[in-house]
Amino acid sequence: MELVKTDIIPAKPYFIGEKKTVDYEAICFFAATGFFLDQDSYFKEQKVLKPAHHYQIEEGVIQSAKPYFKWHYSPIERPFEQVVQEFATLFETITDEQVGDKKVILALSGGLDSRTQAAALHYLKKDVQSYSYEFENGFNETYFAKKIAQVCQFPLQKWIIPKGYLWKNMEEIATINQCYSEFTHPRQAAVLDKLSNLGEVFSLGHWGDVLFDDMGVDDQLPFDEQVDLMAKKVLKKGGLILGKKLWKSWNLEGDFESYVKQRITVLLQEINIPTSANAQIRAFKSLYWAPRWTSVNLAYFEKVAPLTLPYYDNRMCEFICTVPEKYLAGRQIQIAYLKMRNPALAKIAWQDARPFNLYNYHWNKEPWNYPYRAYQKFKNEFLTKNKVANNYENQFMGEQNDQILSEWLFDKEEFKRFIDPKLTKEIYELFKGKEFLKYSHPVSILLTLSLFTKLKKDERV
Repeated sequence: MELVKTDIIPAKPYFIGEKKTVDYEAICFFAATGFFLDQDSYFKEQKVLKPAHHYQIEEGVIQSAKPYFKWHYSPIERPFEQVVQEFATLFETITDEQVGDKKVILALSGGLDSRTQAAALHYLKKDVQSYSYEFENGFNETYFAKKIAQVCQFPLQKWIIPKGYLWKNMEEIATINQCYSEFTHPRQAAVLDKLSNLGEVFSLGHWGDVLFDDMGVDDQLPFDEQVDLMAKKVLKKGGLILGKKLWKSWNLEGDFESYVKQRITVLLQEINIPTSANAQIRAFKSLYWAPRWTSVNLAYFEKVAPLTLPYYDNRMCEFICTVPEKYLAGRQIQIAYLKMRNPALAKIAWQDARPFNLYNYHWNKEPWNYPYRAYQKFKNEFLTKNKVANNYENQFMGEQNDQILSEWLFDKEEFKRFIDPKLTKEIYELFKGKEFLKYSHPVSILLTLSLFTKLKKDERV
């Protein structure tokens, strides 16, 4: 008898069941959103264990499954300063326990999560090697990383993500994540060989931006509107179009859009937090989005070194359930923590509120931000117009990229048997037209499914 305890936010999926019958409905959802929902996989008989459960498994069959945690909203009223101090103690305790005396590999960016990690690791006097990267012919994304590293006195490695980096190690990359995420997101896949020399353990800030913010809705948002909102949030640009086309081509019953809303409705009803729409949406994202999308690409990091994820810790999830929404809104807790623990870090401009920092970001509104917005408009129009801003541009644009992409979409017999070549060509032609941004996700999904059929044929999935 095997005993399995899944985390509240699992860092990796635990699959159980055989890979036999392809689940076309689940794949349609994946095509539209970029992740598989709930326990779905590519196969009907194979499922992923639910988060926050105790399982008893014997010979590959679940004998019992009991939840040990349910997302809830039980706010404990106390002063904001006390909440910040509670967060500081908890965050630093978890970080200290997770990394110990190992050399830490830390990614830095202009967001708050990595900056908060930097503050904690600096305060705890940990040995840190930081890094950052940007696209070839891209924007200066390492600007903020350099500023943060200087304040904390962390060594910083800066790398360029080369054009078309994906093709070189395509099949290895697909084997790592088993095609459970599209390939236009994980830029870390381009620098795996470099990351392996930096340290002994990763400290990753994933999911801090979801736990420590509101969901941007009124807490009394009606349930039906929550369903509509979640459907809108999970569907990628062009995703609904691709999902519908696949649904029709595979002659599935009903219609795809109704299927999506019905699945979301059932899962939101199971969460059942009637007192706070923000808490309910956060719970939905933490139960289904985090483990089935965010966690999938953690496999690239894990290929290099063990992972530590302070925001994934069960204690952090339990803490969030006790914090009043009024304190979570607007990233207040992390901002206050940075001001308290490392004022110099708080004085660095916040990427989401440029040119303002954590002391004056409230001025990021008209008319105070007008000069900066005017400058950015001029810069984007005349100085950086042809800079690479998105991974799909880096990966799919240009003659050489297009040639290899076309080979994967049109020359693989197993893929042509899986998806109607007319559908593939239609999506590809739409991507090659004026709406290339809208159809970059569908093209990336088709590429991923092409790799899936290749791995399936080779029995590597």
